[in-house]
Amino acid sequence: MRVHIETYGCTRNKADAEIMEALLLKAGYEIAELDSAEYVVVNTCAVKDPTEKHMSKRIKELIDSGKRVIVTGCLPHVNPDAIDERASGILGVKSIDRIVEAIQLAEKGEKLISVEGWKERSIDKLELPRIWKGGVVFVVPISEGCLNACTYCATRFARGVLKSYKPELIVKWVKEALAKGYKEIQLSSEDTGCYGFDIGTNLAKLLDEITAIEGDFRVRVGMMNPNNAIKILDELVEVYKDEKIYKFLHLPVQSGDNEILRKMGRTYTVEEFEEIVKEFRKHIKDLNLNTDIIVGFPGESEEAFQNTVELVKRIKPDKINVSRFSPRPGTLAAKMEGQIVGWKVKERSRYLHRLRLSISYEINKRYIGREVEVLTHSPGEKGGIEGRTMNYKDIILPDAPIGEFVRVKVTKATSTYLMGKL
Repeated sequence: MRVHIETYGCTRNKADAEIMEALLLKAGYEIAELDSAEYVVVNTCAVKDPTEKHMSKRIKELIDSGKRVIVTGCLPHVNPDAIDERASGILGVKSIDRIVEAIQLAEKGEKLISVEGWKERSIDKLELPRIWKGGVVFVVPISEGCLNACTYCATRFARGVLKSYKPELIVKWVKEALAKGYKEIQLSSEDTGCYGFDIGTNLAKLLDEITAIEGDFRVRVGMMNPNNAIKILDELVEVYKDEKIYKFLHLPVQSGDNEILRKMGRTYTVEEFEEIVKEFRKHIKDLNLNTDIIVGFPGESEEAFQNTVELVKRIKPDKINVSRFSPRPGTLAAKMEGQIVGWKVKERSRYLHRLRLSISYEINKRYIGREVEVLTHSPGEKGGIEGRTMNYKDIILPDAPIGEFVRVKVTKATSTYLMGKL
């Protein structure tokens, strides 16, 4: 029996897909290309309304083409009604260990739906097998769920409350990945900033353990929310000084207006966000600051939006992920008064995106002529070799060995990437 897995969304989903692949291979299934597969596992994302619509359409397309489809990921939790009723099985994010059972039952004409009861079901995904695909980058999930209750977020309906994985298991996976030749470890979670709060440790302590591992490798720390990062700020800044940690900080602010942050359920202030940025920049040279901003949140006045614009101009992030607010099923924000009309949301989004590109270009231009260390990743989509600098900026080289640390000179800059040569 041949099975194809399509994965969408975050690095957590990619790790979940590798777990399912390993379980299927162990059970004797063949992981195949789409054309030759009888079954397709669609590992879904449902973070935004447009993404959900794309997932729903894709599931229908596959079924109409004659494929038998098993749906996994966040969509079964967020909006099960968006899933075609002809799907052969539906698994929630904490039921991926039942993927073999789902296909076996489908073969008998039965349909496994394992979504309800996810709050009671607890699996430690680091104790499940993973497929080793090779390459430069290996994703290590460090926890699942979070401690926040953002009023716009539907992902928490899928991932639940924080469950941190044991540090010794995380370290074991990192060591095994390095032994297999991986050079970059990506620590993944809904919020790395709250890692360990439920088991008596924290992210900084985990990073200390990982950086103590022998070898030449780099660690990319995933997104952390300000309200949790600030609790361990001094420890975090100190461990970030280690050469094995990319000087990359993904710290989503979401709004530059404290009243909007309150309505979003974000339990920090603009001032606290800026304090974190200030401390990191004070001690970490060439910090690559990434942030996320949602425009058009219910009740966002012109003044509130301008507060966000002014914050962006003050802190000058290297990159901003700009999202237009889209109401998600079951969230408090979907029912709030003061929903912003679509054209105004688009207008604000476009303005902020243009501002972001301008700031990014000004920052990236400063790298021209500099010599930097780069870890090469893979062939670029438009030619050349793609790599990452030690502060995780994307750089394209004409040619270079893949999976190696190389010294390069930056020759050109755009808003989104650098170019260089050996």
